[in-house]
Order: sequence, then C-alpha cells, then structure tokens
Amino acid sequence: MEQQTKQAEKVKIVLVLGTNRKARKSELVAKWALHHIEKNSEIEIQFFDAKDFKIPSDDYGTEASAAFPEWKNAVIAADALILVTPEYNHGYPGILKSIMDLLLKEYIHKCVGFISVSSESVGGARVIEALVPIVRELGLVSIFNDVSFSKVESLFNELGELIDPAPFEKQFKAFIEELMWMARSLRW
Repeated sequence: MEQQTKQAEKVKIVLVLGTNRKARKSELVAKWALHHIEKNSEIEIQFFDAKDFKIPSDDYGTEASAAFPEWKNAVIAADALILVTPEYNHGYPGILKSIMDLLLKEYIHKCVGFISVSSESVGGARVIEALVPIVRELGLVSIFNDVSFSKVESLFNELGELIDPAPFEKQFKAFIEELMWMARSLRW
C-alpha cells in the first residue's frame, strides 16, 4: 500500500534555466518545456532562472548556500531536476555551474534530465557530455533521454512559438516519461 501511495504522489521537478545572458534563446526553450510540464497533472513543477541568482564572485561556500533558501528547499523537496542549458564554446554556462555548486548532499539520489540549446547543428550534445560527470559527482543520476534544440534561432517565430513543434513534442514525451520513471524509482 505504501508503495502505491508513493507511486501515486506527484513527481516534484525543479526546472532550471541555466544562463543569465541577455537575448538568450534558451529562455524560449525553457518556457516551452515549462508550459508542457504544467499540463501534466502528475507533476509539480518549480522554475528557477539563473538571472535571479546573485552569486558572489568571492569564496561563497556554505554562506552562499544559506543565501538561497528557496533553491535549497526546492531541491530538497524535488524528485528530479531538469537543466535547460545552452552550449557555450563546447561547455556549460559558468552561472549554471555556480548554481549547482551551491548544494551537495541535497542532490544525492535524485535524477536529472538535460534540455540543450545550440545555435549550431550539433544541438548541444557537447554541453550534455560536459555536464554528466559534474552531476554524477553531485550524486545526481542522469537519464538517457535528452531534448536538443539545434539551430535554435530558426526554430521559433517572433511570438516565441515553435514553428514545427511535432519533433520536439515526440522527444519531450520520451524525455519526461523517463524522468518521471527514474524519479519514482529513486524514491526508494
């Protein structure tokens, strides 16, 4: 009975937009993902934007962690994280790494999924490759389905809507199903 109750509980997901740059196309992708997740009655979602984190440039350790209680509490309550991240020079944004470094034990045995954004044709595959060892070191378990937005500048219209959503909806469906399965499995 307890197992069925845990299975029936909503999956709590923290979605992070991992860049604070101006004119970022990743914001369109994050809003698209958030909109799709909000339609799923089995998910409780909390959104965080890197631009809202004012991380000190000096040694910030545990003092900085205490400066972001909403982040810490959300991660503690979460079953899973989704990182929406652009690929910058074959890597991830520094602000995303700083945000992730604010916590440690709070991530252990939670799953993480990646939504990558790139202006190139590779679609952010390299940013995912760069993040996997980092999230592993933090105790997170990465899922095997990703969603990649290649050549992002050509994917959205002037209203911020995907021009052809069908291929991304198919990718996202597999991604969110895997994330939810892994999140529920890791609860035990």
